[in-house]
Amino acid sequence: MSPVLAGILQLLALIAALALVHRPLGDHMARVYSSDRHLRVEKWIYKGIGADPDTGMRWPAYLRGVLAFSAAGVLFLYLLQRLQGVLPGSLGFSSIDPDQAFNTAVSFVTNTNWQSYYGEQAMGHVVQTAGLAVQNFVSAAVGIAVAVALVRGFARSRGGDLGNFWADLVRGVVRILIPLSVVAAIVLVACGVIQNFSGIHEVGQFVDGHSSGGSQQWNGGAVASQEAIKELGTNGGGYFNANSAHPFENPTPFSNLFEIFLLLVVPFSLTRTFGRMVGSLKQGYAILATMATIWVGFVALMMWTEFAHHGPAFDLAGGALEGKETRFGVGASSIFAVSTTLTSTGAVDSFHSSFTGLGGGITMLGMQLGEIAPGGTGSGLYGMLIMAIIAVFIAGLMVGRTPEYLGKKIGTREIKFAALYILITPALVLVLTAAAMALPTPGNSMTNTGAHGFSEILYAYTSAANNNGSAFAGLNADTQWFNTTLGLAMLLGRFLPMVFVLALAGSLAGQKPVPATAGTLRTDKPLFTGLLVGAILIITGLTYFPALALGPLAEGLAS
Repeated sequence: MSPVLAGILQLLALIAALALVHRPLGDHMARVYSSDRHLRVEKWIYKGIGADPDTGMRWPAYLRGVLAFSAAGVLFLYLLQRLQGVLPGSLGFSSIDPDQAFNTAVSFVTNTNWQSYYGEQAMGHVVQTAGLAVQNFVSAAVGIAVAVALVRGFARSRGGDLGNFWADLVRGVVRILIPLSVVAAIVLVACGVIQNFSGIHEVGQFVDGHSSGGSQQWNGGAVASQEAIKELGTNGGGYFNANSAHPFENPTPFSNLFEIFLLLVVPFSLTRTFGRMVGSLKQGYAILATMATIWVGFVALMMWTEFAHHGPAFDLAGGALEGKETRFGVGASSIFAVSTTLTSTGAVDSFHSSFTGLGGGITMLGMQLGEIAPGGTGSGLYGMLIMAIIAVFIAGLMVGRTPEYLGKKIGTREIKFAALYILITPALVLVLTAAAMALPTPGNSMTNTGAHGFSEILYAYTSAANNNGSAFAGLNADTQWFNTTLGLAMLLGRFLPMVFVLALAGSLAGQKPVPATAGTLRTDKPLFTGLLVGAILIITGLTYFPALALGPLAEGLAS
């Protein structure tokens, strides 16, 4: 079988699997967030944290819950890393330096999972399981909660009540993420992913089946359980520095395809949840079609640019195989790279810095779209709904009508919140990239010069501000400058947009729905899907094209 055909068949198998679970999982999540019933274990949690799950919250109270919970998470994870050297069971791991502890704490709480350290060498089992793995669950649940609050803003009338943050958070963890992660971890263990609490082992090195006389150290860990929520929650932080290219995390082509499925399944299924909660499945299908169109289009472009290189070495390898696992090949690595950067996952099974110039640009552009196709757990849905509001507003300007979406008028207040959401992330990316290029010290971290070196810096801030977490990996980011500025980009890139999303949700929830008329734009039709795809690409292109022209486009056109 040719590598191209193998890649296409894997893509088709992935689409079929996602389609199979779309309806049951989407409906289940809709029931979770619409139910008035509390499970016994949830009642124990509410009692322990002193929350009343039946008290409705307007958007300022909902936002305070999000920010307070996340701030507590940053503080706890920071202290856990700083005290790692004296914690029981640390297995000889030392405490983490302040700037790196800050960066890592922010990274996992913001669902970014950017790592400026070697996972197997820096973090012990206590930090990995009690700190990082826990944040993988709760940060994903926070994202879903904010998305659900925005959906309620569309669905509710004149109340301003967005639900209860604590109830949404707990339900997301208990009823969705934990059950799915248990099943996924069992599948991964069956595939060969390790799951233990072993310490560091020294093993011999072998080359072509013969001992080289040297040795290397391997660390065990509860890898399968963390791998499951790392992908399901679109987190991305790896137990090992090689991430999903490591055979302990991703041993076979099947496990590779399964991990891609995991990082896509919740964001894609949330579109049906959205349709259920607003009372129109067609609206959910329109959002799903937009996400799927962009995702399939990006995968096709990535495969084209990575398979298109010719020459004796490329022909023998079946494409641009540099930086890619021979276990997976060019096709599967291309699907993984696109999926992980179009979601806020950041897990990698290949070395994005070694992709072709245009291939590296595709991974960057995927993040710069706002990671909305399908995006992160929750963040992809609310990001796409913001873009839908922008598209409706543009269409309204064209015909001279007050724009409406799902029966809610998009007035001055609503469009200001949407515009601020759109602007904050590019501002962080471009300003911090410019500062890093202008100052002498950050430039010393660049492995490469010229267009590729610029791409390393641009990719890093794009990944941080969009809460992705992947890296070009040619950049030495473990410095005070990058640990601090990337940490700030992650914080602001996560929580400032949430402020605008929840403020918008509150504004929409306070409105009375208006009936559709003959002049109302139908947002459940293919025409709207096309308009939305066009608006996303045009807005992103106008924002980032100059920066992309200096980096991946210049490199790709010169090669």
